[in-house]
Amino acid sequence: MTGPRVVEDEQTVPIDSNDDVVRARQTVRTYAQQCGLSLVDQTKLVTAASELARNTLVYGGGGSMRCARVRNGTRVGVHAVFEDSGPGIPDLDLALTDGWTSGGGLGLGLSGARRLVDEFELHSEPGSGTRVSVTKWAR
Repeated sequence: MTGPRVVEDEQTVPIDSNDDVVRARQTVRTYAQQCGLSLVDQTKLVTAASELARNTLVYGGGGSMRCARVRNGTRVGVHAVFEDSGPGIPDLDLALTDGWTSGGGLGLGLSGARRLVDEFELHSEPGSGTRVSVTKWAR
């Protein structure tokens, strides 16, 4: 990558209900289309965002998603940050292990989301919430 990352047209979506999870997914899809991501990459990003928004609601007790177009030199992409003030994740390595689940799901949420995007950052501490940042670049 060349040059600094430039953030454009950032929107914040509260995530406090299942309807908000749908809105977060729709917002990410709109940005992905605007950035010219292929249909496959749009689907990957929207799937990751859906998982992360759902986790924000279910495990974090609600929070928000910030989504924006980003540029880095000639590259353009979508950047989304999911934040909550929930209980946090006590063991990040375990939480990112394929097949591990803290609930009744398939255990593919965080590890699956990480595989679907180009950049993935997870910050969490017990008692202080969780922040997941993802970026998908147009090819």
